[in-house]
Parts: sequence; C-alpha cells; structure tokens
Amino acid sequence: MDNFCFRLRFAQLVVAALLSGAGGLVFAASSSAPDEARPNIVFILADDLGYTDIAPYGGEVNTPTLSALADQGMRFANYHTAANCAPARAMLLTGVNNHLAGVPNIPEMLAPEQRVHENYQGILGSNVVTVATLLEDAGYHTYMAGKWHLGAAPDKLPSRRGFARTVALMDSGADNWEQKPYLPIYAKANWFADGERFELPEDFYSSRFLIDKTIEFIDGNLRDGKPFFAYIPFQAVHIPVQAPQEFIDRYMGVYDQGWDALREQRRQKAVELGLVPADTNMARMASTQDWDALSAERKRYEAKRMAVYAGMIEAMDFHIGRLIDYLKAQGVYENTVFVFTSDNGAEASGVDDPDAFASRRMAASLGYHTDYERLGLKGSYNTISPSFASAAASPLAYYKFYTGEGGLRVPLIIAGDSLFKTNTLTHAFAWATDITPTLLSVAGVAQPGERYGGRPVLPMSGRDLSPLLRGETDRVYGEEDTVGYELTGHAAFFQGDYKLVRNGPPLGNSEWYLYNIMLDPGEVIDLKQAEPDRFQRMLSGYEQFTRDNGVMPLPENYSQTGQLMSNFLAERFGTGVVVLLLTLLVLLPFLVAYRLKN
Repeated sequence: MDNFCFRLRFAQLVVAALLSGAGGLVFAASSSAPDEARPNIVFILADDLGYTDIAPYGGEVNTPTLSALADQGMRFANYHTAANCAPARAMLLTGVNNHLAGVPNIPEMLAPEQRVHENYQGILGSNVVTVATLLEDAGYHTYMAGKWHLGAAPDKLPSRRGFARTVALMDSGADNWEQKPYLPIYAKANWFADGERFELPEDFYSSRFLIDKTIEFIDGNLRDGKPFFAYIPFQAVHIPVQAPQEFIDRYMGVYDQGWDALREQRRQKAVELGLVPADTNMARMASTQDWDALSAERKRYEAKRMAVYAGMIEAMDFHIGRLIDYLKAQGVYENTVFVFTSDNGAEASGVDDPDAFASRRMAASLGYHTDYERLGLKGSYNTISPSFASAAASPLAYYKFYTGEGGLRVPLIIAGDSLFKTNTLTHAFAWATDITPTLLSVAGVAQPGERYGGRPVLPMSGRDLSPLLRGETDRVYGEEDTVGYELTGHAAFFQGDYKLVRNGPPLGNSEWYLYNIMLDPGEVIDLKQAEPDRFQRMLSGYEQFTRDNGVMPLPENYSQTGQLMSNFLAERFGTGVVVLLLTLLVLLPFLVAYRLKN
C-alpha cells in the first residue's frame, strides 16, 4: 500500500510538471497542483548545537527522536553553516549569501562605520524572498514558533516575511523559563505573536512552549487538506543553558571525567559512525583548561554545567517527539518531510568560572543566580565553559564566531519522505544556502525570477540537495565549485575537499591556512607550503568572493564584545557618553603614570 501511494504521488507530480511545461518537478507559486501530492515540511533549527552533541553524530546525550529521523533519512557529515545566528538564519530561509541578504553579522555587533553600507544593517533585506513567502504563495499554510532575530521593525517581523501564524523572539536569545533578557543590552525579552507584542504564559519553558504553539497552529488548519510548512527555531542550547530537573538528573555524574575525556570519547564515536576518518587528529584549543588542575569542588560544578546542557538537548528532543506523535495521530506523518540542523557550532562564550565574584555579580544584576543546587532551573544563569565547548565540537577545532570547522560544521538530518533514501550518510559538501532550494524542490515550487512581489530580488546561490537524497549523485558541488564566508575578519573559502581559513584573535592569529577537510576535519595539517598553487588560487578566489558579495573591511581595532558594549551604551546614553568613556579609557594610563611620577 505504501509503495502504491508513493507511485501515485510521484505520478501526480510528473503529470503536473509536464502540463506546466516545467523542466523538473516544480509548480509555479500560484499553481493549483493537488495538495495531497505535496508533502508537509517541518524545519527544526537548534541554536548553538555542537557537531557531536546528538546521538546520531556521536554524542552521549539521549536523543531517540533525532536518532529515529536519522534512521529514516540522510545524515550529512560535511554540512556547513554560518559562524553565528542571524547570518545563518538569513541564508537558511532565503538561499542567498548572508552579506547580500543584509545580514553580515548580528545587528548588536555591527560598527557604525559598517552601517553606512546598505547590506550591513543586520536585518533581512527586501531584496530577498523567504522560503515561507514562496510556500505560502504556492498554497501552503506557514507557521513559525521560536527565535527570529532578523529584524524587529513592523515590516521585518516574520508575520510580514511569509509566516501566517507566528510566535517569535526578536532578540539573540532570552531566558527559557520566563520573559526576561539574558544580556543587559536588552531592556526586556521581545516576543511577538502574529505581529503584535506578546506576553509569555506563567508555565513557560521554551522547548515545550514552542512545540505546543506549533501543534496549535497546525491543528487550526489541518482539516482543510492544504499542506503546511512549520519552522521551529529552538532556543536550545543557547545561553542561558537551562532545563527541567528530570532531564538534568539523567546526566549527573556523566561528565565527572572532564572535557578532555569527553572530547576523545566523542571523536572515537564519530569515527565509529563513519562521520570522520579513523585517523582524525584534534587540535587542542588554547581556551581549554587543565581539568586535573581544578579543585574537586570546581570539577563538581563544571560537570553539572554540562549535565544541564545535555538535559536541555534531551528536553528539546523529547518535545520534538511530541510533535511527531501528534502528526502520527493525525495521519499526516507519512507525508511530512523533516529537516533538522543547527544555526552554528558550539557556543564557547561562557565564563571559565561562573562562581567567581565578578561572574556572580553580573548574573545578579540581571536577576539571576549561579548556585550549584539550582543550576539550570528557573532564575539560574548557566553556560558551558569554553573547555566543555571543545568537547561539544569534537573532533573539530574552534567554536561559534570562528570559521574553524567547530564553528561552521554542524549536524544536518533530512528525513521523512518515501522519495528519499533511508538510513544513509553522505560526505558531500553542503552549505546553509542549500536548505531553501531543497525545500522548494521537495514542495514542487519554483524559485523566484528576477522580480517577485513587485520588486527585484536576488537569485538563490544555494544548491538543491534532492539528487543526493534520492541517491542520484554523490555530490552537488563539483571540484571547482566554491563557497565563501566571512564574519568580522574570520574567513573561510571552500573548494572541493579543500578549505582556506583565517581566524583572528583572541584564539586565532589572522594567518591563512589550507586544509583538506575531507581527510583532516580537525584542521591539524596545514597544506599551504605543500600545495602553494592551490593556496594562491583559493586566496584569489576568496578575494573575488569579497568583491562579489559586498564584504567590507573590518574597522580598526574592532572586537565583537567591545562593539557589543559600545552599541549598548550608545543606544542607552547617546554617542557623546560613549566617546567620553572611550576618551577616559585612553587617557587613564597616562593619568596613572603622572600620579605615580609625582
């Protein structure tokens, strides 16, 4: 019976394509193609999830829902995304490079010198069309529940970018238990529902709430027979790392051996699963501390920080399972395609010692505590340390905000339709801009032309991954095809199996390196001396990428955290106060020297 339904649906797609004169299985946005021939789509986006954080990628965290999806679909071992959140979301939802789409960085970290450029606003431009808009115009119901962070102006809300029903967080992050900000740069946690400001319920926990709303949205229109597109960008596992106690308890004691042991354990499991070569080496990050040098009390605290992190991942998986159970009960699961990935790699910005006086005072100023007993619960400000973040990214190097593989390579699972191969692993290179073209292909919807909705729009640069999913090819990027990326001076340029990469301070030295990431995903063996011609060609290719995509030079002495605080002070107190404070900081050493001399 299943094979008959598949053949019938496939035949309907072929006939519709032939009648429309299309070269492939695509319908125009206004097509009246039979709704039963088009699958539902659920796009799930984790936040700051590391490469080996889930079980299908070698993690020890219990994720049975994601493991089942991996068994039913395809895992991508060599999928890459942006190094931080908003740029990734721009590419994921439009198929266009983030610099061209107006999001070279999150708006909170853009310098005033950069904002004079039209494509350096940090919000999604009107020169791109979202996958939600295209699917809605093609007859799909479109829903979103989760973090947006692509513009909070009335015309930039997700309700104006193709999503018919929404409940969305505008900021880079927020508390998972209540409606309050996690950084002093926000006066409040800014949630919107269907274009209007929204107050969270008293019993809020982010992962549960987002799935509740998704089920509510789907259920509201399920009986009309139209397909749906549901986008669920979770807050897990973004700072603050928080989870219900029952999920935390399952990981107490699991991380008592420390980050080095966990990093090696995950490397071995990734090898066993075929994700990386057996001889993959790992570079030790300068930000990784000596576990053995810590006191017993400090080890106990660090292990629980990671237990909360693992609990938050399992809680997310549990609630995804609730959605799948609902879809099965409604009889629509078999005609639903699932995409699961992360916006970027593991987050390493948590302080080394959250129990230090300065850390506790910072948390207290935001209404949080860092107590061991209540870690991860309501009112707790928790993060994982840079040291455990190196284990989350294992066996890769670097983290979020950097262009090492640990910042860019993340899990990608696509599953759920009988058209696709099941329980397969691909090492084909894939990039964030590929998601929208793939979803459109799955839905049978054409990409936009030079104009859409009465305005000019940019063409999509991403590739359709469907041929990979159907087993028709082993790669969609050829040996000479290139993909470039830049974030605050950190840069990467991919071509075939090779990657040119530059990471700046504080962890990097701003030098260019060349790696074969198929053989050396840990980025240990620099090839620029052994392959100087390739190095020069790729360096020239990267320079062409910067010209084609409007990448601007970095302001002198730029730092991400410094710019974050400068923007906050300027917004709260005005630019004059910021200039005064900076002047005082410059003059302070001379004043101290003068006082000492006299």
